[in-house]
Amino acid sequence: MPTDKEQLLAFIKRDAYVRETIILSSGKESDFYVDARRVTLNPAGVTLCATIILEMIKNDRVDAVGGPTLGADPLVGAIGVLSHQAGRPVNTFIIRKAPKPHGKQQQIEGPLLTPRSRVVIIDDVATTGKAFLESLDVLQKMGIKPLKAICLVDRNEGAKEALKVRGCELQSIFNISEIHKP
Repeated sequence: MPTDKEQLLAFIKRDAYVRETIILSSGKESDFYVDARRVTLNPAGVTLCATIILEMIKNDRVDAVGGPTLGADPLVGAIGVLSHQAGRPVNTFIIRKAPKPHGKQQQIEGPLLTPRSRVVIIDDVATTGKAFLESLDVLQKMGIKPLKAICLVDRNEGAKEALKVRGCELQSIFNISEIHKP
């Protein structure tokens, strides 16, 4: 039986990897795209993702896991459910692009985070690290320094280095070389 990681890689290659010219959120043009939502919005796909991420953080004494909307949204839901079912519940949060204009005008939705909170930030695909860096900015305003960042796929276009400069290690489930063969 294939491992969770082997199953997820096959799923990404089959359903999320697209060979076509596309403009990425970084503004760069690419001749391929990883549409991770085709995996993270699928029940089997998001379960595999959450299972692997929970394994990656099992020794980290994490208070909460979260990340930027929209990439992290399905992942945090699955992580919350699976961690609860396993008897080791992990709180989750979502970081909005901007503070909510009404209500409590929060930019982070989820449990109350404090400067002592031990958090991991997650996202689906990392290219330049822009979404992670914006998440770091929001958390830094609250005095929170994440333990690390995790993405499903690192495109190897500067995200790891950009986060390292900010004192945050980026770990990925997959490196783009495992998916994309030029």
